[in-house]
Amino acid sequence: MLEWGLGSLIVALGAAILGFGGSEGAAVELARIVFQVALAFFALSAVVRMVRGNG
Repeated sequence: MLEWGLGSLIVALGAAILGFGGSEGAAVELARIVFQVALAFFALSAVVRMVRGNG
C-alpha cells in the first residue's frame, strides 16, 4: 500500500509542477496521453482475459 501512496505522491508533484509552472497546455497533453495509454492497457487486458477464458 505504501508503494501506491508514493506513486500517487510522485504523480501529484508532477502535476503541481506542470500546473503551477504556467505550462497548462503540456499538462493537458500529458493527461491525454496517459489516459489513452491506460485505455489501451485496459482494452488489451480485457482481450487477453477473454482469450484465456478467465472472464
